[in-house]
Amino acid sequence: MLLSPIIVVNYRDPTLQSSDLITFVTEKIEDMKGRDIVTLEVATKSSFTDYMLVCSGNSKRHVISIAQSLTIECRAAGIEALGVEGNDVGEWSLVDLGDVVVHVMTDETRERYQLEQLWQ
Repeated sequence: MLLSPIIVVNYRDPTLQSSDLITFVTEKIEDMKGRDIVTLEVATKSSFTDYMLVCSGNSKRHVISIAQSLTIECRAAGIEALGVEGNDVGEWSLVDLGDVVVHVMTDETRERYQLEQLWQ
């Protein structure tokens, strides 16, 4: 039996600039009532992404909802997330969009890890 290879296609609009993606993501987070949105440029400090977006949700369920909604809205716009992590616990969800990595956290988790200080 001969198996055909599996081809994974990650569709990204090549004309979409990082600044446009940040604007899009910020609007979608605001639509879901995410708070305290901070954008960090980390291109000179990181090889895996150019920007990190950090925001807070009011509860674990809210964090999960923001990350799920963002993933769905991105997919509808033709932007496929490379990965989504942490939606099983809800204290910290990460949505990897390639040039932009989004961290959605509860206030307690955000205070504990202080990503803004770590990456500035």
